[in-house]
Parts: sequence; C-alpha cells; structure tokens
Amino acid sequence: MSRRHWIDDWRPEDATFWEETGAKTARRNLIWSIFSEHLGFSVWLIWSVSSAFLVAQGFEFTPSQLFFLIALPNLIGSLLRVPYTLAVPKFGGRNWTMASAGLLLVPTLGFAYAVTQPSTPYWAFCLIAATAGLGGGNFASSMSNINFFYPSAKKGAALGLNAAGGNVGVALIQFLLPVIVGGAGIFGLVKASEGGIHLERAAFVYAGLAVLGVIAAYFFMDNLTDAKSSPKEQLSVVKSKQTWIMSFLYIGTFGSFIGYSAAMPLLIKLNFWVPEPAPLGTGIYFAYFAFLGALIGSATRPLGGWLADRWGGAKVTLGAFIGMVVFTLAVLWTLMQLTPNPDATPAIAFDNQSWFPVFLGFFMLVFASTGIGNGSTYKMIPAIFRREAELATTPGTAEREAALAGATKKSSAAVGIIGAVGAIGGFFIPIAFNSPWVTNPLDATKSAFIAFTIFYAICALVTFAVYLRPQRARVGELADVRI
Repeated sequence: MSRRHWIDDWRPEDATFWEETGAKTARRNLIWSIFSEHLGFSVWLIWSVSSAFLVAQGFEFTPSQLFFLIALPNLIGSLLRVPYTLAVPKFGGRNWTMASAGLLLVPTLGFAYAVTQPSTPYWAFCLIAATAGLGGGNFASSMSNINFFYPSAKKGAALGLNAAGGNVGVALIQFLLPVIVGGAGIFGLVKASEGGIHLERAAFVYAGLAVLGVIAAYFFMDNLTDAKSSPKEQLSVVKSKQTWIMSFLYIGTFGSFIGYSAAMPLLIKLNFWVPEPAPLGTGIYFAYFAFLGALIGSATRPLGGWLADRWGGAKVTLGAFIGMVVFTLAVLWTLMQLTPNPDATPAIAFDNQSWFPVFLGFFMLVFASTGIGNGSTYKMIPAIFRREAELATTPGTAEREAALAGATKKSSAAVGIIGAVGAIGGFFIPIAFNSPWVTNPLDATKSAFIAFTIFYAICALVTFAVYLRPQRARVGELADVRI
C-alpha cells in the first residue's frame, strides 16, 4: 500500500509542530472534508424539497406518504453513522472520504431513474430514499477524521466549521433544487422553467459533484497513522454514561436541526399554500423559503463552537436549549392563530399567509438555537474524554500522554455514536408532524410542537444537572474546565 498520503508523525498539541507544520496540513484536510460532507448532506436531504414536487410531476402520493419519504433517509443516515465512524481508523480518513463520496452515486443515480419513470411504485421510492442515508453517514466519518487533526483548544471552532460546511448543504439543496429542476425561480426574480419540472437534473448535478469529491480527496487529503484503532477499542465508549448523556442532548440539537430542515418545505406547503390558481398558487410558495432554516442553523453552528471555546460548552448548550423552549412556544402560538385548511381553499390560504412572517421569524430563531447547540455539544465531547483522562493520570508522565492519545480516539468514536443517536430525531420529527392519530394536519403540527417543547425543557434540565449544578460529583468536575 502506498504511503504517500499517510502521515506518521502528528503532534497537534505540540505548539511548535502546530505552527510550523500542523496548522497548514489540518486546514487543507478541513477544507476538503467540508466539501465532501457538504455533498453528503445535500444528497441526504435531496428528498426534503423534491418530495414537494413529486405530485406536480405526476406522482399521486398522500401527505402521509411524503412525510415518511423525507423521514426515511434520516433514519438510515443515523444508523450508518456508527460504521462510518469506525471506518476512519480502519481505512484512513482520506481513503474513507474517497469511498463515501463515491457511494453518493447510488442515491443520486437511483433518484434520477425513479423520477423519470411514471410507473415507479411507492415502495421503490422508499428504497431509493433510504439509500440517500449514505449521505448522512458522511457527517460522522468527517467529524471523526477532523477531530484527530486539531489540538484540543481549537477543536470547537474546527469541528463547528466542518459541521457547518456540511449542514449548509441542506440549505443549498433546498435553495438550488427548485431552480435546477425548473420548479421555481429565485424569489421570483428568475423565472421558473416553462418546460415543466425535471427532478432528475438535480440528481445528475450532485452525481457529478460526487465524482469531483472523490478526485479532490485523492489529491488533497491525508491519512493519519496515529488515528488507527480497533473497532473494539472504539466501541468501548458505549460503556461510558457520558456518551449516552451527550447522545440524548444531541437528539435535541441536531435531531431538531435535521428534522425541521427535512419537514419545513412540506410544513409551509400544507399550512400556508394551495396550488390554485396555477402556476404559483395562493399563499406562501414553499420553494422560496424552505432553505432559510437550514442556512441559519448551519451559520450559527460555528458560532456555537466558538462560544463554547470561550465560555464552556455546557453553559452555551444550556442557553441553546432555553432558547429552543422559548422560540418553539412562540412558533406554537403562531400556529394557534391559523385557520385549518383541510380542503386546500385559496381563501383560507390567503388569510393564513398574513401570519407567515411571524411564523418564519420565530422558526428561524429555533433554527439558530439548534445550530448554536450543535456547535457547543460537539465541543463538549472531546473535552469530556480529555478531562476524564487527566483526572485518572499524573501530569508529565508517559501514562498521561498515552491516556490523552486514547481520549482523542475515544472522543472520535463517541462523535459517531452520539451523531447516530442524535440524528434519529430527524426521523421522528417529520413523523410527528403527520401524526396518524390526529385527523387535521394543523392539529398534528401543534401537538408535535408541544411535545418538542417538553423535550427541550428536559434537555435543559439534564444539561444543568449533570454539568453545571453547584453540588458536583466527578462529572461535575468536568464543568470546571469549560466543557
């Protein structure tokens, strides 16, 4: 095996090494890691906005079927995050980035075929949508890889940037797909295609970008020899209660981000828009606004990492959950002002649209809070395992150095486990918005937001009780070092 792209000597905690060699190499790998993860997120969420166009392209699916279609990639993507994390130490970060980018050809080409065949059955759409989960796995392997490259003092910002670059793929696919496929212009400034909707165009664009991702990783990324570890060593983190506490919190932050991002186009369409009169219908056209939440959540993620580096991850995470409680209640209040529109009546859609700016504003604040929480929680993960290693060893000893190296490997493995559990929230949120036990779609949406508010309040209490309360046991000691 060629050693050209393998780095045997990597010491990011050595200030001299970092300034002379490490920073430049880490930055280069970070840039291309962001690119690959960005593509993964775009493919992962390609169904979130395309599902709203399937009916226009002639497929007769119910709202329930469409919500399940956008939820399915989130479920598969969350499950794939564990093996994707294990793949980085097994094959090398560069090598696995090439492989994971290449795998994106499966969901993109499958998508292109399905949407051009009017006879494609619903079960086939579900199967192809499930393969989009391959893009969701990219996040875990990318974050695990970048965690090895940066010193502990810079992990919050680096992981925040890496994650934000991926997360913004959600916003970009939701912004560009309607334009690429001819379903809408850009805020009405660019005219929609007169030749009808062609969803396959978006799939071919991202298939081409996936090939570019493989080539870029081949030429510009590296593998770290020190990142090697066995699956048994990595999976030892499942025995740590910290892994599961952080997984629970990450359901609240990232699960909300990805779930809301996936559901937002259909939420707007069902509550604020009807298709008559054609072509743009009455009310708020979902394609113009669907991307905004993901964009804001992505932009605030590095801010959350930066704030956590400065003030401590636990404090920032608590603040994020408090914000999510307050702003989710505000969104719920806005929905209470709407008139149910089960028959898709233009007059009702017209009346409801006056509340849309308020709804959108509060919802954007929810997204901003999820982004900050995503950044701060991922700062907490390496800090927790590093502090545990410090508490168990003596400064200046070989045992301490070995423990710190082991802590980095554990935190990288934990990133995958926590990311997998957290992403499951992205499956349940779209399902909750289409609760089968609630007849009216608007009532289902309200009940879902009530449940989410309660969950965020529990997350805030857990964050305070475990990491910030005055009477601390060992876990509490970790709060003293700005987790």
